[in-house]
Amino acid sequence: MTLKESFIIRLPENNREILPYYYDYGVALDKVHGFILKQTGLILKMYLDNENVEEIWNVLEEDLASGKAELLSYIFDHVETGCIDYEQNDNGFVIKPSINNAVYFYPDYEIALVKLPIFQSFTDYQREFIYAKDDESLLSFLQYVYERQKEIMKDCVSVFTDTEEGVEREKEKVTSLVSREDVLLEEGLKSEIYRSIDEFFNESGDFFKTYNIPYKRGILLYGQPGNGKTTLVKSIAGSIDAPVAYWQITEYTTSYSIKEVFSIVAKMAPMVLVIEDIDSMPESSRSVFLNTLDGATSKEGIFLIGTTNYPEKIDPALINRAGRFDRAYEIKRPDFELRLQYLLQNKQMERFMAKSDILYIAEQTEKFSIAQLNELYTSAALQWHYDQAVDIDGIIQNLEAANEKTRTQEWGEEDFSKVGFGM
Repeated sequence: MTLKESFIIRLPENNREILPYYYDYGVALDKVHGFILKQTGLILKMYLDNENVEEIWNVLEEDLASGKAELLSYIFDHVETGCIDYEQNDNGFVIKPSINNAVYFYPDYEIALVKLPIFQSFTDYQREFIYAKDDESLLSFLQYVYERQKEIMKDCVSVFTDTEEGVEREKEKVTSLVSREDVLLEEGLKSEIYRSIDEFFNESGDFFKTYNIPYKRGILLYGQPGNGKTTLVKSIAGSIDAPVAYWQITEYTTSYSIKEVFSIVAKMAPMVLVIEDIDSMPESSRSVFLNTLDGATSKEGIFLIGTTNYPEKIDPALINRAGRFDRAYEIKRPDFELRLQYLLQNKQMERFMAKSDILYIAEQTEKFSIAQLNELYTSAALQWHYDQAVDIDGIIQNLEAANEKTRTQEWGEEDFSKVGFGM
C-alpha cells in the first residue's frame, strides 16, 4: 500500500461545499508542497511541530542573516513580507524578513520550514510545518538546531518573562561586560562561588563524573538590594563559555510556565539559569516549582542561581533540602576595604578628589550599599563638574536621609507574613 492510498480523505475528491475549512487549508498546503517539489526536486514528508520548538524559528532568523538558510517564496500576497524590530543596544530600528507567510529551505539538510497563516471566518491563526526527506534527516536537523542555538545564546542572555499570554522570550546582547575583578565581594566568598561555576563548566562536568556527583548545582544569592547580586550574575554570564538564561518570576508564573522554562533550558544544557526575585513565586505554583527542582533529570546540566532581596520570606526548606539550592550566600554591604576599592579602582575618584577625602568617604559610609556608593560618586562628580568643589558631608547626609525614608517605607511594619516554600 502506498502512502497516497493510505489516506481516507483526499483533497481532489472534495470541494469547499463538502469540507469548507479543510478545503481552504488543504489547497494552501497542496500548493506549498508542489512549490517545494518544483524548487528543490525533493519529495518531502510534512511534519507538525507539536513540541512548539521555538528554537527552530529563532535559529532560522539568525541563519537567514548568515546565508545558511534561504527564502524560497512568500505564500499569500497582501500579507506582510517584512517586520520592524528595535534592537536597543545595536542599530536601533531594523527591518527583518517576516518569518510568517513564507517557505524557507536549508540546502545542507534538505529541510523546508513553513509558517502558514490559516484564515477562517471568525479568526486567523498560524501553523508551523517542517518538511524533511525522512525521520533521520529531521532528527539530524534538530540536533543542528540545538547546537546552533547554544552557539547563538553564548553571545547574549535569553530572557524569559511570565506574562498573561504565556512565556515571553527575548534576547539581550551582553554589551557591557562585567569582569570578575569588578565584582566587590569578600575574597573567600568570591573565590568559592567562581570556583564552583568554573568546575561545573570545565570539560562538561568531568569533576562531577570523576567524583560521582550529580551534574547539577543550585546556589541562592540573598541580601539587601544594591549590593552586587545582579553584577555578580552579569560577570558570570560574561566569563563562561555556556548559554545563560534569565527567568523573571511574575504574578503570571504558573505550573505551565515553570514546565515550559525548564523544558527549554534542559535542551540547552549545560547552561546557567538565573531566577530573579525567587521569593515572588506565586503560592499556587510553588509545589510544582519544588517538584521540578526535585526531579531526577529536570536540572541535569543546569547551574541554577536564585536571587532574593528578602530571604526572610523564603522557608528554609527551599535551601536545606538536597537538590534544590545546595548553598546560600549572603551578599552583604561592602566593608571599609571594599568601599575604598570601589571608589578608588572602580570609579577612579582620584581624578577629582584627594585620596584623603576618599578615605574619609569610605569611613563615613558604613551603612551604604554599592548602589548608594555609586549614587554618591555620581553626585560628587556632578558637583565637581559644575562647581569645581564637592560638599562631601552634604552629599552623605542627603543620601542617609533618603536611605532612612526608604528603609521606613519598606521595612517599617514589623508584622509581615512569610512566603513559605516548605513541603
